Amino acid sequence: MKTSIKISIPSFLIALAVALAGMMGVVSNAQALSPPPDGGYPGGNTAEGTSALLSLTTGTFNTATGWFSLESNSAGNFNTAIGAGTLVLNTADSNTAVGAAALLLNTTGPDNTAVGANALVRNVAGDSNTALGAEALEFNEGLSSDNTAVGAEALQFNTIGNPNTAVGYAALNNNLTAGGNTAVGYDALLFNDGLADGFPFGWYNNAVGAGALLSNVDGYSNNAFGNDALFFNVNGVANTAIGYYTLWNNDSDELGLGNNNTAVGAVALFNNVDGSENTAVGNKAGQNVITGFNNTYVGGFVGTLADDESNTIRIGDVSNGNGAGSLQCYIGGIFNNHQPLGGSVVVVTLNRADDHLGWDTIPSAGGGQAPLQVRQRAVPAPRGRLQPAAHAEYQALLNNKVEKLQATVAQQQKQIQTLTAQLRDQAAQIQKVSARLEVSKPAPQVVNTR
Repeated sequence: MKTSIKISIPSFLIALAVALAGMMGVVSNAQALSPPPDGGYPGGNTAEGTSALLSLTTGTFNTATGWFSLESNSAGNFNTAIGAGTLVLNTADSNTAVGAAALLLNTTGPDNTAVGANALVRNVAGDSNTALGAEALEFNEGLSSDNTAVGAEALQFNTIGNPNTAVGYAALNNNLTAGGNTAVGYDALLFNDGLADGFPFGWYNNAVGAGALLSNVDGYSNNAFGNDALFFNVNGVANTAIGYYTLWNNDSDELGLGNNNTAVGAVALFNNVDGSENTAVGNKAGQNVITGFNNTYVGGFVGTLADDESNTIRIGDVSNGNGAGSLQCYIGGIFNNHQPLGGSVVVVTLNRADDHLGWDTIPSAGGGQAPLQVRQRAVPAPRGRLQPAAHAEYQALLNNKVEKLQATVAQQQKQIQTLTAQLRDQAAQIQKVSARLEVSKPAPQVVNTR
């Protein structure tokens, strides 16, 4: 039994000064610490506690502090076990366990780090796992390797999934077999692969933010950045949500139809359930979409008041009824851009002064094409360009140019007709002259050579 020694602060300072003096040669006869430290063993091993390092034979540089810590280790090297039962069955190298029962069942798995009570407690042969927090990677079994769990109960029920990274309380808590996932935040990817339904999914998801992808089970290749982003997604795949509550309801019916959506901005595509191939950029953009597909929204609050639409592009429009949006749209580099739509041709007309987008056509109620009138306001003209006028002025100018062109064409047509008539007269006169020359030719004479 060791005798404990209590040292007051002044005594500690005196002892430190004496030690430093001895190192510098001031004190010629340095004295050993009394009582001397115990627990030191050959091979650089240290053991303190009942049955600590009990089975050691050839192992070197191991440290065992606690009841039965490293008890079975015989030839393993460079292990550190601090806490009751830590690494009790270990025979491998380079493991670190701090906390009661940390790496308790580890036998042949090397290079693991477990800090916290019951951290990596069931790991047997897995290697290169890091668990920081109580019950982190608690059920990691088999050959599951290269997992990192930081936070209490992070990756707690992971069995053979790898490699995964979980940072935050209960992050990836229920993950069983899936790998390639990253969860950062409280309850991020909480239920991923948690039902163990036999489907080899739930891989390659990234969730950053509290509750991000919380309900995901078999969905894969999803990216959620922001608190509660893709919160209810269960089986949807290849979705990207950036911002608070983005794509919150996606795949909440668990049908797996809400796929390939991208939402950037707080609450963007919030109500989408089964819609796919939608893109919304802007605060609360595309909130009307529930099952619609192939929509593109750009701008804050962009979308309709009515539920759902498909195959629609809206950029800063005013269709949401709140008065927001843009009354003018300027797109550089567009010229003579004809796009087919529904069997017809939509012609984009440009202003003559600055090539700004002028007007377009949309289907009317009768099924035909009706002009979409765009109200224009005066805006600063680009350098070296004229100030754009109202649309009506440009249309009148265009009509005037067309009328002049038509008049020119008519005049040229008359000139062509006149020249044609003159050519016909000349051809007739040439024909008459040829006939006269033919008549005036002398008759051939016969010469008798006898």
